Amino acid sequence: MSKALHAIPSVGASLLHPRDVLLGAQASGLQLPVCDHYSGVEVRMRKSLQLQAEMTQEFGTCVFDVSLDCEDGAPVGGEVEHAALVTELALNAASDARVAVRVHPVDHPSFQADMAAIAGRAGSRLVHIMVPKVESLADVLLAEQALIQAGANDLPLHVLIESPAAVHRAFEIAAHPRVQSLGFGLMDFVSAHGGAIPSHGMGAQGQFTHPLVVRAKLEIASACHAHGKVPSHCVVTEFNDVPAMRAAAARAAHEFGYTRMWSIHPAQIRPILEAMAPNEAEIELACEIVLAAQAVEWAPISHQGQLHDRASYRYFWQIIERAHHTGRVLPPEIKTYFQLH
Repeated sequence: MSKALHAIPSVGASLLHPRDVLLGAQASGLQLPVCDHYSGVEVRMRKSLQLQAEMTQEFGTCVFDVSLDCEDGAPVGGEVEHAALVTELALNAASDARVAVRVHPVDHPSFQADMAAIAGRAGSRLVHIMVPKVESLADVLLAEQALIQAGANDLPLHVLIESPAAVHRAFEIAAHPRVQSLGFGLMDFVSAHGGAIPSHGMGAQGQFTHPLVVRAKLEIASACHAHGKVPSHCVVTEFNDVPAMRAAAARAAHEFGYTRMWSIHPAQIRPILEAMAPNEAEIELACEIVLAAQAVEWAPISHQGQLHDRASYRYFWQIIERAHHTGRVLPPEIKTYFQLH
């Protein structure tokens, strides 16, 4: 970091926080970690929670969510027992853990029981509930009603868009206040086309080139950004191919506007963090501009021959937030912002 940072006054507790000054309606979901890690088998769920604790210690902040999976994780006929298991895991997780649960779809026979058991008992320990195969706003309303009935009145919903019809309704779904994030279910989306999209459209490279898949990804990202929600990119199934994983995460972030991505294997977590983190030069510039702006109470400034005002301050503050949530090194003056808020 530049020594020039230390010439700028530090942040006082009485000063307005950049989030309050700059972000407005866009503030709702931007504090989410950039990685959402899924596991559904008991031993893997326990290892995921342990890994989260270890990486939180390493980075000084929680850099990924752990989503315990009931949809694909629960054995057929064992849904009740699996819901009880994930509930106990959530209740027994560390106090600073970020734990979520993916329940069954709203039209599945186990959906209501999932919500009653998991949100009803562990809602206060969860960061969100993920609802898969959401087709319309009506599905969101059903999920919201289930949360209210379970007493989890403030628990956010993350929804998974997995069909052409759901993509068509993405803006309406993203507009709902309870929805915090939209994810893209690549494999179900491709399957829903009845062979019209070839199998390579599910691969690490093909999913970024087939026009129908590209269109769906852009619609979901656009819907999220229109309503201040978080677009969460789909999985990459080639979990042993780290270069492919890193390349996919980079394209999702830099070309498609996604600020979060799913992981289905522990080896995918660090490549996602690296791809979605700003680089050191971006972080240094952002810190310099935000601290200079704070020093003049967010009035316009000139920095390195360029004019900056609140529009660019907002951009650079978001760079800083992403740096924080990916465990990048920040100067003490900037770290203070995260201690205050």
